[in-house]
Amino acid sequence: MDERTTGARPFAVATWHPGSAERERSRLLAFVAALGLDGVDALQARAEADPGWYWDAVVRFLDIGFHRPYDQPLDLGRGMPWAEFFPGAGYTYLTDAVVRPATREPDRVAIVWEGDDGATRRLTTSELAAEVARCAAGLARIGVRRGDRVGIFLPMIPEAAVAVLACGWLGAVIVPMFSGYGPEAVAGRLRDAGATTLITADGARRRGATVPMKATADAALDLAPGVTRCVVVRRTGEPVSMTTGRDLWWEEVSTPGADGTTVGPVLTDANEPYMIIYTSGTTGKPKGAVHVHAGFPLKAAHDLAFCFDAGPGDTLFWLSDLGWMMGPWLLAGGLISGATVTLFEGTPDFPRPDRLWEIVARHRVTVLGLAPTVVRSLMPHGDEWVTRHDLSSLRVLGSTGETWNPTPWRWYADLVGGGRCPVINYSGGTETGGGIVGCLTVAPAVPGGFTGPVPGMAADVVDDAGRPIRGAVGELVVRQPWVGMTRGFWGDPERYLATYWSRFPDLWVHGDWAEITGDGWFLRGRSDDTLNIAGKRIGPAELESAAVTHPGVREAAAIGVPHPVKGECAVIFVVPTKATALGDEGDLAVPAAVRAMVAAQLGAALRPDAVHVVRDLPRTRNGKIMRRLLRAAYLGTPPGDTSALENPAVLDDVARFGPTS
Repeated sequence: MDERTTGARPFAVATWHPGSAERERSRLLAFVAALGLDGVDALQARAEADPGWYWDAVVRFLDIGFHRPYDQPLDLGRGMPWAEFFPGAGYTYLTDAVVRPATREPDRVAIVWEGDDGATRRLTTSELAAEVARCAAGLARIGVRRGDRVGIFLPMIPEAAVAVLACGWLGAVIVPMFSGYGPEAVAGRLRDAGATTLITADGARRRGATVPMKATADAALDLAPGVTRCVVVRRTGEPVSMTTGRDLWWEEVSTPGADGTTVGPVLTDANEPYMIIYTSGTTGKPKGAVHVHAGFPLKAAHDLAFCFDAGPGDTLFWLSDLGWMMGPWLLAGGLISGATVTLFEGTPDFPRPDRLWEIVARHRVTVLGLAPTVVRSLMPHGDEWVTRHDLSSLRVLGSTGETWNPTPWRWYADLVGGGRCPVINYSGGTETGGGIVGCLTVAPAVPGGFTGPVPGMAADVVDDAGRPIRGAVGELVVRQPWVGMTRGFWGDPERYLATYWSRFPDLWVHGDWAEITGDGWFLRGRSDDTLNIAGKRIGPAELESAAVTHPGVREAAAIGVPHPVKGECAVIFVVPTKATALGDEGDLAVPAAVRAMVAAQLGAALRPDAVHVVRDLPRTRNGKIMRRLLRAAYLGTPPGDTSALENPAVLDDVARFGPTS
């Protein structure tokens, strides 16, 4: 096996420890006590040995409202990849997300929305239920039926939540899409899913400007002729083209018909699909992960309850888009957990760098979730943009999307959280329906790392032979099925098996490098991003953490490129802390200094062969750096799927440094 080198560890041991307040209010500890177990470790051991027992206990503890009981909690008759939880049961997640809350707490605020332009709106549980029911009835009138796929191409506005929930009310299957997609990306997903209906908006507000979403939708529908209905929300009021016989305004659909007919909610099966959400791979077309009513929504509610200790009385705000898994995760999990869900249409630094902190203060957010990239982008504006706001409502900070560097993690914990809030690092994927590894509010917080597996997840780290490995980098795997795992890729079961189940028998191989140390669990980057330099394997996160210790570097991304002697060498792209003209004499010193700092921290053998200063890094809208596109642009190779890319112009900036340019 290749030597796997982790180099210098930039993170210290735990810097935050739970107190009596966290332990007393902990939903996880209440769950442990209700089961009569001796602590969280005992719970995890029992869950890993018997996942059916665990998820049956979760359903009872969270009071999940099945309308038809299940025969057994778990059926493995088709094998591990096709595990089925709650076979024979009847369940619609709308019961717990919409119907029960409206009956039990009709005046509680379910959703708070803030637009890019500062507009706000609140919906109580009863108001939300009424809007969802009206929208569902309208969709039924225009022909949407149980099992139909409905594309959702909307900004984060209240109607996005209503549309998603109305489809669930009817038993239709949502296909959520990133609001910044271009026509081909939208059309490709609509075609692959076999969608018949699209719900979109005339436009969106972004940085004070209008984004013409209807024009994009029209171009997409020219490429997806199977879509015969398009419902359009008036968000901006800009004039748009409406196709007779296909297009309808939202208010036409959501206004009760003359006969006052109402529908649903449809009593779906527990394992009936409710969502197909697409995720890009390193090759090939995007993969449509299929999720069911008693899967993804329950996993989201579970993780919010046991990792973030979120529930009644909380206000949740996770900066995301509906097209990324954290958008549907926030909506379904937050509503089922009994919390108030905060939706935000805008960007973190518009009109000023304190926009996020204003939202936290104005809406008294208690659980805040950001990607590390967002934190890194806001830090250079200065601490005063944070300290001028009352952030005392915050109780928990969340993080997902990519790995941390030390300084931003501490800035987030100490300045935003005031040193009193745990940073719940949380990592999983679109296909997993939530977290594989995470932190707990009742466990010490390890900077940049994880306490261990999310409760109920039989996660492990293995070597090239599939054997457990400690103190070295290996593949992150899951040994047992869990609620929330995808039921395969839409129309492509063989690709699903090849992607996750083909390497080791009955082990889900997630595609992340991970390491278990005495300090905790750490992710070391995607396994397909990992570098192998002269037989030494290293994750890009470690090279990047070393690079950003240079005071002139704000952000970094490392890739591996072919080398005639080493097999592979490291190339690092860095974004400067100051907006100086790239190429000035002052910038020319940065690459040499970064190379030296990486070598000093990680060893001379891991010194990058090149460091390039760029204006930005290729990233998705929610901040995830797309290293595979960085590598493709640099090497001049086909980029594959680029539909999730927020800033395509940066690829030309990268390409000018390539070996063939």
